Amino acid sequence: MSVPEEVIRLAEERAAARAQKDFAAADGYRDRIAELGWVVIDRPDGFALEPVADDTPTGAVAPRDVPSALDEDPIYDVSVHWVCEGWLDDIDRAVAAFRANAGSRRLQLVVADVTGQAVDRWGDVDDVEVLWLEPDTGWAAARNAGLNRSRAPIVIAVDGSVEPTGDVFSPIEAALKDPAAGVCGPFGIVTHDLREFAEAVEPGPCDAVEGYLMAFRREVLASVGGFDEKYRWYRTADIEWSFRVKDAGFGCSVVPVPVAKHEHRMWEAASESERASWSKRNFYRFLDRFRDRWDLVLSGEPEHHDHVHGHEHQHDQPVTMPEGR
Repeated sequence: MSVPEEVIRLAEERAAARAQKDFAAADGYRDRIAELGWVVIDRPDGFALEPVADDTPTGAVAPRDVPSALDEDPIYDVSVHWVCEGWLDDIDRAVAAFRANAGSRRLQLVVADVTGQAVDRWGDVDDVEVLWLEPDTGWAAARNAGLNRSRAPIVIAVDGSVEPTGDVFSPIEAALKDPAAGVCGPFGIVTHDLREFAEAVEPGPCDAVEGYLMAFRREVLASVGGFDEKYRWYRTADIEWSFRVKDAGFGCSVVPVPVAKHEHRMWEAASESERASWSKRNFYRFLDRFRDRWDLVLSGEPEHHDHVHGHEHQHDQPVTMPEGR
């Protein structure tokens, strides 16, 4: 099959953007190429173009085609969710640890998979529901597809890097009994200027809960809605969702639970330039919505904050977050 001239032109412009380290533009070209039915494959000596396969494996679906269970009666006690972008052994480790520490609780374990490998691993496992999603599904869309299957009053969205080492459920259940509680987890962050974020060192209120482990009631998810699906990479999507939870009148808090945090695979797999480009783009999306919402920040508005110049120069300033975020 001959490659259309328009696709070749876009691929060449993408290559030029990558050479100039303009990865945001390069991603835009990649998406336009995909819309035309082609996939660009980077190689040491340039790139290759291949048509999107028409033989998508049977069972793979678009996230929007996953039926929601949020209005259905709960039949589990806790619903635990992973996004699988590879590294199935990590999720296996976490699944086993959640099971081992569940006590008498009925667990719903959901894996939103974009690799096509999870069905072989867990497709016949009774307590694991695998959603086989289209390969190009972004992180937030995959996360939402999984969360929409929640059939428990308490929902835990967790990364494969996190392994329970004891009873994580009891502290979460206790915290979420408070009707004002929105989202909680063991890893929280705080900010004083909406640009620099630091780890919350004490249990209690925080400005956002990190996506390593986020726990919330299903009713909060239904009220606030899912993650912003423009976040194709995970970073800052958790901050944006935490702020939407607070904007809806709920709280964010650090609740200590016994977990081990292993290597974050997506962070380690990305190059330094990809991390910088994707992180910056995601953070600007967050700022565009929340940069003046000092009412949602525990410390309030900085004493000498300049509204006008803060708008003009916010995007030129460095962003500081905990490592791996």
